[in-house]
Amino acid sequence: MSRVLVAGIGNVFLADDAFGPEVVAALREDPLPPGVELWDAGIRGMELAYRLLDGYDAVVLVDAAPRGGAPGTLYLIEPDGASWPAVPEAHGMDPVTVLALARDLAVDGAERLPRVVVLGCEPELCPAQDDPDVMVGLSEAVRQAVPAAAGLVRRVAAQLLREPGAELTARTA
Repeated sequence: MSRVLVAGIGNVFLADDAFGPEVVAALREDPLPPGVELWDAGIRGMELAYRLLDGYDAVVLVDAAPRGGAPGTLYLIEPDGASWPAVPEAHGMDPVTVLALARDLAVDGAERLPRVVVLGCEPELCPAQDDPDVMVGLSEAVRQAVPAAAGLVRRVAAQLLREPGAELTARTA
């Protein structure tokens, strides 16, 4: 049986950066199919890197993803390893850095990385990590995107359970 991890990434004290944990909270309202594990990774990037090596067939990372669209826009992204840094910086564990660390750990330990899909949401409010101000709560646009994101995660996870290598199409998304 296939195993899929859905991990919500983000800092709940940095406004729209809390998108991943909020989607995980919404997904807890209805059980996911057997084989799908739901986890609020928060800001535990090092732990996430190691969990990527736990034998999952696929991983769906849910996170805020500034890409220049309108706030609340959802993106389904399949990152390629070519853009991951060669030497991860442990104090800046954004998803790309986590994937690079997991890749390096897999090479050293001969494990394989699962297929990685990122469900990103265009943020409106995302203060810098070093900003002393705390901003709890999502912007209106991002809050309104949470139910659609939860539905998309359900469809993508179900597709990946049935066929981990399947092409994710607009119908899936």
